[in-house]
Amino acid sequence: MDLTVQSAENAEYMVEKIKDRLRIVNAGALKVSAFDEEQYEELHSLYTMVMKRETFSPSEMQAIAEELGNLRKA
Repeated sequence: MDLTVQSAENAEYMVEKIKDRLRIVNAGALKVSAFDEEQYEELHSLYTMVMKRETFSPSEMQAIAEELGNLRKA
């Protein structure tokens, strides 16, 4: 799977993996359809950063969740 290629399937995969890694409780709030396609590169960068880390502090998790919120369609 080449995540550098912009597609709905790739976006869904990345969002699901981020939710799994962060153990997001309200996962329903992060629907792939809510993300702006123009923000794909930012989503990919966030995904790459999250996948490189094993653990996150509570403040880091909050910052990542906020960034995911920023990537959603207005």
